Amino acid sequence: MKILVINAGSSSIKYQMLDMTDESVMASGLVERIGEPSGAVSYKAFPDTDNECKTTLEQPIPEHETGMKLVIDLLIHPEKGVIKDLKEIGAVGHRIVHGGDKFHAPTVVTDEVEQAIEDTILMAPLHNPAHLAGIRTAKRFFPDVPQVVVFDTAFHQTMPPEAYMYAMPYEMYEELRLRRYGAHGTSHKYVAGEAARLLGKQPEECNLITLHLGNGCSMSAVKGGECVDTSMGLTPLAGLIMGTRCGDIDPAVYAFLERAKGLKLSEIDMIMNKKSGLLGLCGMNDMRDIHAAVEKGDEKAELALNMVAYRTRKYIGSYLAALEGKVDAIVFTAGIGENDDIARAMSVQGLEALGISIDQEKNAGRVKEPRAVHADDSRVQIWVIPTNEELEIARQTRELVAG
Repeated sequence: MKILVINAGSSSIKYQMLDMTDESVMASGLVERIGEPSGAVSYKAFPDTDNECKTTLEQPIPEHETGMKLVIDLLIHPEKGVIKDLKEIGAVGHRIVHGGDKFHAPTVVTDEVEQAIEDTILMAPLHNPAHLAGIRTAKRFFPDVPQVVVFDTAFHQTMPPEAYMYAMPYEMYEELRLRRYGAHGTSHKYVAGEAARLLGKQPEECNLITLHLGNGCSMSAVKGGECVDTSMGLTPLAGLIMGTRCGDIDPAVYAFLERAKGLKLSEIDMIMNKKSGLLGLCGMNDMRDIHAAVEKGDEKAELALNMVAYRTRKYIGSYLAALEGKVDAIVFTAGIGENDDIARAMSVQGLEALGISIDQEKNAGRVKEPRAVHADDSRVQIWVIPTNEELEIARQTRELVAG
């Protein structure tokens, strides 16, 4: 089966075509700047094992349908394409950021499913409308092909109530479904499954702490293959310190800033999401720039780095408790998790008494393939596993369509 994976944003379409007989990538790329005066399509294809074809198109792309048409034309192009006919595509898998508490698993798109995603727009106003646009566009181009939605929140739906509920008036949960949902669930699920395989165990035999560290950061406690806690909340603002997001903060800061600065709630929300985190602390949100600044003696950059590591260690400690002290491995993934050995080392620094010890030589450098980086005497293994959300979406899509 060949599966097309689509991640539609408000002004972009990220796509990947996979041959699921061997889970190989046939083609991938990005449509960007949709709706702007000048758009672009990047396309990288692997028509056979020895060749790679790269193409970039620059032209106005007024809406998602035009962008999808350009992608399709490239996929079936007589020289650059990887398929001869659209009928070769067995299913289309869509990434959906938020499914509320209605979706616990991948789902075939129906009118009712589309309406449920629309009903959840309030929880993901920047993402879910774009996802719907991607679904509806794909349905027009592939009317007879199963469309499957895979939700980033689904993996976290196994959390028990004591982990996902907020200590707010209960009627707010009943009326508004106000609770913790988490994010990055597709990534956490993928690396948890890969970690179990690398440990030589079934997922239900493993307790893991997974760290998705990028510009957005989240952690999950995984018990027996199921998420029992995660750091993000109703929105992706909660939890770890991120590139531009503050993470956990006293909720009364909203009221304080309104009184002290006369700021509106929308302005405070923008500050916490777009101007805080690493960027707010030191003026930089790229860890490479921060490391370079630390080497030059920049005190704010050093503070930001130390705060990130401290917050991460606190979460590791709390998840050790959530997993009752029984943890097989800690798993790093995503942009920072895979590429920043300093951040990885600082995240577990001082945890030797808890059985967590990293080997600096094994940990050195970027990681492109799964790598164990724990010391020989570490009771808890430490792994770096590159994430692959597109493959995870394709796997879930295949399983659902195959029945």
